[in-house]
Amino acid sequence: MHARTGRTVRDLRRENRTAVLRRLYFEGPMSRLMLGPATGLSSGSVSNVVAELVADGLVEEAGSVDSAGGRPRTLVRIAPSSGFMIGVDIGETRVRIELFDLTLTELARTERPLAPSGPRTARYDVDLVVGHLRDGIAEVLRLAEVPAERLIGVGVGVPGIVARDAGEGAVVHGQTVGWDAVPFERLLRAAVDLPESVPYWIDNGAKTLGQAEMWFGAGRGARSAVVVLFGSGVGACVVTDPMGPGRAIEWGHLTVRVRGRRCRCGAQGCLEAYAGAEALLERWREAGGVPPAGADEETALTAMLAAAYPADPDTEPDATALAVLAETAEYLGAGFADLINLFQPERILVGGWAGLQLGPRFLETVSGYARAYALHYPASRTGIGLGTLGPEAVTVGAALLPLVDFFAQGGRRPERAPAVPAPAWQSALQDRVST
Repeated sequence: MHARTGRTVRDLRRENRTAVLRRLYFEGPMSRLMLGPATGLSSGSVSNVVAELVADGLVEEAGSVDSAGGRPRTLVRIAPSSGFMIGVDIGETRVRIELFDLTLTELARTERPLAPSGPRTARYDVDLVVGHLRDGIAEVLRLAEVPAERLIGVGVGVPGIVARDAGEGAVVHGQTVGWDAVPFERLLRAAVDLPESVPYWIDNGAKTLGQAEMWFGAGRGARSAVVVLFGSGVGACVVTDPMGPGRAIEWGHLTVRVRGRRCRCGAQGCLEAYAGAEALLERWREAGGVPPAGADEETALTAMLAAAYPADPDTEPDATALAVLAETAEYLGAGFADLINLFQPERILVGGWAGLQLGPRFLETVSGYARAYALHYPASRTGIGLGTLGPEAVTVGAALLPLVDFFAQGGRRPERAPAVPAPAWQSALQDRVST
């Protein structure tokens, strides 16, 4: 049977379930009476949908609220233990794996360090990374005593560009880490002991960071934003719909100096060759600075900041470190100005481990350079600040990928995951308000 719009009754039921689930997720607990105007559904439809969701275990009662002159109204909410997601951040110094319930409460986590030194391609050896995910996923499920069959999906934030291939699934092109068309999804499916019905959602790490900050962090309430991932390198996610996923852009490989420093991507003069933490530390070393021997980048950057801004007011700041940081601030400011001129966002938000370390010290200086280099009108309408979700933002955003699709399907699990997960989630939340 088809509705006049061409949608089947099954489609309408799924859409009604989706509308209720989304409202309860973002605004719950709510009564059935409140859900009617919030979703645009009739009272009868709301009652039927809620009854279905309660029967499926996705929704549960959550107390009651007094009504005007009548019986108290029962509140309902998303049932936290009705589903679980895994979020993975393949970062620059470690692989972080976290298990969440349906309300994004963290249940377990584990981290697998990547080699702090040596060739970058060796640090990101594909078999090594896949092995970390295989062991880490098994560990968090064991720690939380969650059966793998209860997972609604695994989201993974990766370094590089993600393409979809009909035979291979998600394929990662990570030029800076030596990943040349790596069939990452196929490799994970072969290595990780999960049911075939569990889908994998693999996307750029800056994109998952942007998703998390827009939903739960410093981007909430903004109509548009650029979320910057500042770590060993730099990347960004452009968001033009607050409920949409945004799109990753290779901002770090914008040319800021013709025939400039060699970037780790192989080109010359990229922003990342001046503003990424790896390049920043290398420039400090070249200028005479002495990073701790054998330290990873996070430890070395901490040491550089301590040298430039000593805690003891009687200690003379390291002039070399200060000079390199000042130059880096200007390069970043120019890069921010390009983002302002190109996208005219309401906000620019800085995240990533290096961004969170450096931001409190020199974000104000970076903002000054950005406004000096950008066109005055869009610059005056763009706020620049730090993300608020901390270093776990990428894993939170990665876990959102399967959650968004789960809601878009009306809270129903597929019997078998598709070989290539269709990117339907990219538009699934765009009608959240209108529904």
